[in-house]
Amino acid sequence: MARYRGPKTKIARKFGEAIFGDDKSFEKRNYPPGQHGNNRRRGKKSEYAIQLQEKQKAKYTYGILERQFRNMFERATRAEGITGEVLLQLCESRLDNVVYRMGVSPSRRGARQLVSHRHIIVNGNVVNIPSYQVKPGDTIGVREKSKSLEVIADSLSNASQVYEWLSWNNASKEGTFVNVPERVQIPENINEQFIVELYSK
Repeated sequence: MARYRGPKTKIARKFGEAIFGDDKSFEKRNYPPGQHGNNRRRGKKSEYAIQLQEKQKAKYTYGILERQFRNMFERATRAEGITGEVLLQLCESRLDNVVYRMGVSPSRRGARQLVSHRHIIVNGNVVNIPSYQVKPGDTIGVREKSKSLEVIADSLSNASQVYEWLSWNNASKEGTFVNVPERVQIPENINEQFIVELYSK
C-alpha cells in the first residue's frame, strides 16, 4: 500500500507549518530545511511554484499520493459546485480522515493504520480501505474486539476538538458522519484555488 514514509518534520519545515500535527522538532527549527537554513536568500517564487507547493501541501496533509489525488480532482471537476471546495470535501470524507477527526487517532497516519488493520467499522461492517468515501448518515465506530486498545483510549481521552459535521458517542465508541463539511468548517490552511489553477493548465 503506497504512502509517504519519509521524515515528517522536514516536510513541515518546507511548508512553514506543522501539517502533520504537533511537532516539537518543528517548533525548534521552524525555518526551511537545507544546509543554509534561514540564511539562504530565496528569490521570489513563480506562480507555478506557489501553485505546486499548495498542491503538495494538500497531498501531504491528507496522506494522498499523486495519482489518487489527480483522480479525486477529476471527480471534483465532474461534480456540482466549486471544484476546489468539492476537492477538499472529498479529502475530508475519506475514512482515515474521518477517524482522525473523530479523535480515535491523534494523527491521520495512525488513523490510516487503524483502518488498514481492521479496527474500524462502517455501518456495522469492517472496512479496511483508508480512502473509502464516507457518506452523510454513515455510522463509523471502533470494532468490538478493538475497543480495549490502549492507543484508541489514549487518543479519545486527549481529543478536545469538536467538528460540527460529526457526532461522537464516547461510551459506545461510535459516531456519525452527519453531513459533508462546508469550506469554512474545514480548518486546513490550504488555498484550493491554486490547485485548481495548476491542474487546469
